[in-house]
Amino acid sequence: MKIEAFLLCDAATDAMGKLNVLGAFDRIFLKQVPGVYQGATVAMRVRFDRSEVGTHHFEIRFIDQDGRDIIKALNGQVDVNFGSDAHSGAMNFILHIVRVQFAYFGEYQLDLRFNNEIRASLPLTVHPVPKDR
Repeated sequence: MKIEAFLLCDAATDAMGKLNVLGAFDRIFLKQVPGVYQGATVAMRVRFDRSEVGTHHFEIRFIDQDGRDIIKALNGQVDVNFGSDAHSGAMNFILHIVRVQFAYFGEYQLDLRFNNEIRASLPLTVHPVPKDR
């Protein structure tokens, strides 16, 4: 399997297999901490080859610097199957995350696991809103 896209963004849609992404980011700004970020979307595009037909389990963990979950892990499974004429197939995944509470300014991370193996990670930095805004 190949992770073709793993993004934290403002919004995403899947239009007949085409992944549309709006506003990918790796930092946010909060007025204070603890503070709540109202919403974000995790957009993924994963390519599977013929040898990977079958069921695959995935998990996304959103963790702080100490490896503690800041939201409950997002778990699911996907059944991979595609036509006999294709050597590979891509699947899009769109997950909405709402009202994430951040305890401090600093570094956080999203980890993507497939079949209990980390396949991709995204950093996210939480900054204070600049004083001039």
